[in-house]
Amino acid sequence: MTDNSALDPEDRKIVTLARSARARNGVPEGAAVRDDTGRTYVAGTVALPSLRLSALQTAVAMAVASGAKSLEAAAVVTDAESASDEDRAAVRDLGGPETPVLVAGVDGTVRSTVTAG
Repeated sequence: MTDNSALDPEDRKIVTLARSARARNGVPEGAAVRDDTGRTYVAGTVALPSLRLSALQTAVAMAVASGAKSLEAAAVVTDAESASDEDRAAVRDLGGPETPVLVAGVDGTVRSTVTAG
């Protein structure tokens, strides 16, 4: 487990936003990404009969749709132990292989940080 107080304030912010998206929407995961200009994009899991996206994939899609050119960081609040390969690929597509992905539990505690690589 990572002491969240040791996180950069901007990283703490995206973890908090991801956690609130999960709670507010009652979905399995919440995610937030920060683009290279500092703007944040927040999303929850999309589970429609015709469309299934993880929270992190949705947040990346929202960033792209809003004109983001790159990502600085991503966060996902999940029960899973780590970010899935598909989630990391979505972050990598926009942010590059070194983009950090913070993986937090549902209590908001960051359990690990992986790269999109």
